[in-house]
Amino acid sequence: MIGRLAGRIEYRAEDHVLIDVRGVGYVVHCSDRTLGALPGPGEPVALWTDLLVREDLLQLYGFLTLGEREWHRLLMRVQGVGAKASLAILGALGADGVSRAVALGDWSAIKAAKGVGPKTAQRVVNELRDKAPSVMALDHAGASVPLADAPEPAAADAEAPEPAPRPAAAAPARAEALSALGNLGYAPGEAAAAVAEAQHETPEADTATLIRAALRRLAPKG
Repeated sequence: MIGRLAGRIEYRAEDHVLIDVRGVGYVVHCSDRTLGALPGPGEPVALWTDLLVREDLLQLYGFLTLGEREWHRLLMRVQGVGAKASLAILGALGADGVSRAVALGDWSAIKAAKGVGPKTAQRVVNELRDKAPSVMALDHAGASVPLADAPEPAAADAEAPEPAPRPAAAAPARAEALSALGNLGYAPGEAAAAVAEAQHETPEADTATLIRAALRRLAPKG
């Protein structure tokens, strides 16, 4: 499977680009949003890709982020959503917008994509809602660890009992969860409180688990 391409753009078309990779040209289909963010012909480019394989078809799709590619794969699993509809949804909302709409159950935002009806939009939200935190975590996996959370070196001759080890993933998971919730539109204060409660309850939780737990706390009551 071709998972990533890096080369130069040979030409751009309405729904795809041709990328020259060391003399081999790859036709890569992209959403309108992704096409709009790509450089012009002759410029270097790198895209995450997904290969659609059928009896009569081999077609590459290109994405700027891993999160965008993962949403494409998930959307394609929903009944009534093919490659064209998936790219329309991603083109209309972007990866962050899809994460926001699905996580918050906003099927009307999905319906705004060209060619996507209300029933299909509702299926997208209902079937993929539990997947949103994992995809959000994927795109925030590069978040840096705050310096203040770095462990202090222990003295070589210290004889005091060692403190209970803090889960190594706690600090980055917290930062990534806060960033993801901020992208969903939650205020920093309420996001921080929800993440803190979730992390206190499950200190070893990874990013996706923290996001999922925080969203449950932030959901409207009643």
